Amino acid sequence: MTKDEKWEFWLYIAGQTPKSILALENITKYSAAYLKVKYIIEVIDLLKTPQMAEDDQIFAIPTLVRKAPKPFKKIIGDLSNKEKVLTGLNIRSITAADEI
Repeated sequence: MTKDEKWEFWLYIAGQTPKSILALENITKYSAAYLKVKYIIEVIDLLKTPQMAEDDQIFAIPTLVRKAPKPFKKIIGDLSNKEKVLTGLNIRSITAADEI
């Protein structure tokens, strides 16, 4: 990770459901704890912008998409399984390398 690197996440939700709220809390917590670079979490409410679901091929919610750095990564659900999220977003491999 370089200091200039920026991670960008888009969290697709449909209203303020318990799972959507939990997903936002979880990705915010993981990002703060494990990313040592700038990050952005953009919340996209599909009740307000339903066309985004088709444009970005979102079939279930909540869905988290890592837009940057590439390649894109998607994780569906409330993001409660920390190991799965960190590994799926390649954050776990980065933090492990930093700890060596």
